Amino acid sequence: MKSTFFAMAVGVSLVFAGTAHSFDRITGQDFASRSEVIASSAMAATSQPLATQIALDVMKKGGNAIDAAIAANAALGLMEPTGNGIGGDLYAIVWDAKTQQLHGLNASGRSPLGLSYDMLANELKQLNRADLPPHGMLPISVPGAVDGWFELHKKFGSLPMQDILQPAISYAEQGFPVSELIAYYWQRSVPVLSKQPGDFAGTFTLNGQAPAKGQVFKNPALANTYKALAKDGRDAFYQGAIAVEIDRFMRANGGYLRFADFANHRSSWVEPVGVDYKGYTLWELPPNGQGIAALQMLQILKNFDLKASGFNTPESLHILVEAKKLAFEDRAKFYADQDFHKTPLQGLISAEYGRERAKLISDKAAKRVDAGNPNLYEGDTIYMTTADKDGNMVSLIQSNYRGMGSGVVVPGLGFVFQDRGQLFSMDKNHANVYAPGKRPFNTIIPAFITKDGKPLVSYGVMGGAMQPQGHVQVLINMVDYGMNLQEAGDAARWQHLGSTEPTDGSEMYLQNGGYIEVERGVPYETVRGLMHKGHDVRYGLGGYGGYQAIMRDHENKVWVGASESRKDGQAAGY
Repeated sequence: MKSTFFAMAVGVSLVFAGTAHSFDRITGQDFASRSEVIASSAMAATSQPLATQIALDVMKKGGNAIDAAIAANAALGLMEPTGNGIGGDLYAIVWDAKTQQLHGLNASGRSPLGLSYDMLANELKQLNRADLPPHGMLPISVPGAVDGWFELHKKFGSLPMQDILQPAISYAEQGFPVSELIAYYWQRSVPVLSKQPGDFAGTFTLNGQAPAKGQVFKNPALANTYKALAKDGRDAFYQGAIAVEIDRFMRANGGYLRFADFANHRSSWVEPVGVDYKGYTLWELPPNGQGIAALQMLQILKNFDLKASGFNTPESLHILVEAKKLAFEDRAKFYADQDFHKTPLQGLISAEYGRERAKLISDKAAKRVDAGNPNLYEGDTIYMTTADKDGNMVSLIQSNYRGMGSGVVVPGLGFVFQDRGQLFSMDKNHANVYAPGKRPFNTIIPAFITKDGKPLVSYGVMGGAMQPQGHVQVLINMVDYGMNLQEAGDAARWQHLGSTEPTDGSEMYLQNGGYIEVERGVPYETVRGLMHKGHDVRYGLGGYGGYQAIMRDHENKVWVGASESRKDGQAAGY
């Protein structure tokens, strides 16, 4: 196989090494489930085709990529509540065509100001738990997504918010047919979450059951909430009637969020941080998210010749997995809310530190890995992306954390609260220890690639700890193995599990090297070779994330889109 399109996109002449496989497509692109989508004016890629169409419609009506991203995200909160909604958090990376710069937005929420560490510890003691539970009131933090929308709109938007939110409002009132994979996850969530305080069953079921594939679902309560946002802006949510109703409900049902938590909430504009990999710069957002784990992996991996090792061979996967182990031990120790703990960011992503960590990789699987000393080198979820005729690009990720979140739904509001607070540690010596008004460690991360200072790819791979691993896999698939945008996401994936986590519990520490899960497309010869190196390897169904991507082809002046073949989604343009 030989692909040159990634080279064409940046206007340089590069030849990528191919690998020998049986070709499934007449084009010879053996890893692609379908062709890339190519369009001249605009592109959108989301995990639900109706949301993709909404994004395109907004841009056809004069909106830009930022307007389209907000409109599509609002629709996904309705159509894919199994992964996101306005009860959750949001992060975004925006390429602003006017200034030719990247901008980063951290729109994640904070823990309740009125819930002290000792109060939380006592609550957990009564539950006979050492860590925060996945459901109910205790893991709920302030939802940041709505403020994120309005921050994006204030800085970059063009159409009125009423016009941007109207498509989602119409679908919420009139209904939409539920797509296949979303219906599957919805059915898994209902039995557990219907037991939580509030009106989960009344809001998210049809006669007590999750909607099946093809059934039409409506959410008039969410429509009313969106109408309030369209009319009165972000203050309707954070300082108006919605905040008042949430405060009343929380007081009546043992929750801790209060009006003051919403009134005090603010998103943060942050500087994206980047690492060069063979001439391509991968950009991520700094903690409290986990994006720099991908950058740490790249700084380790550039010390090896993955191209020569070959795609999904025992040698290349061994190096990738060992690099992940090293990065994730630092992730567990150092990543936290920067207002409470200063992560040694420059040291963690430095080339020097990457070289030192790379020296720890041998020919055998490491059973135990320790975090390094970067100070010496100081100097369920949805992902979607949009691009417009002016060259603006948005890389946006949004989540409830665990599927449909905490399960807590305030009657009449139409959305479920996230359970992101479960990712706090209760270890007082940990950087990510719980504190009032603190952002928990967060898994959701958008990504962006530039080349020679020009925007190239806006992409993401949602899915917990899979995300930084997925970001790296997609990048090396294109740079080292010459795959095009669709192939890079479709090619068989792997993930390593069992690393130390920034939370609590005996299962949260690396034990006996953890284990690797691979998709069926990884050859058994590779699995056997990894076992020979001491890895525990298993085949797994699902859990490999959800990929969406848009690339700018600078030579032909067109957009190229790709969408995850493992999901319900769609890339489309005009």
